[in-house]
Amino acid sequence: MHEYSIVQSLLESCEEHARTNDAKKVTKVVVKIGVLSGVEPDLLQTAFDTFKEQTVCHDAVFLINHQKVVIECFDCNTISTLEKNEFCCPKCQSVNIKVTDGEDMYLMSLELE
Repeated sequence: MHEYSIVQSLLESCEEHARTNDAKKVTKVVVKIGVLSGVEPDLLQTAFDTFKEQTVCHDAVFLINHQKVVIECFDCNTISTLEKNEFCCPKCQSVNIKVTDGEDMYLMSLELE
């Protein structure tokens, strides 16, 4: 499960941000996970809850925002959010598209005390 290594890296980043900002603890961690990222949200939540003990995140709330796939169509210049994983433009049905969001995981925000 690569979610464990992702959480370990995330916790290290939280520790670094807390140190940089002279914070004693992190009270909230918000991440954005794209549906194409390969990260399983439930497993990530479990990994975070397991590994947060003995870190500045021990009391932190962990929020996951799910990002759908966003595409840009090169034929009609439309930006669309896909409701299904059907990789064509909903407006003109073109497959001449580029995925612009929904493939990655990002740390969006931290609340520090």
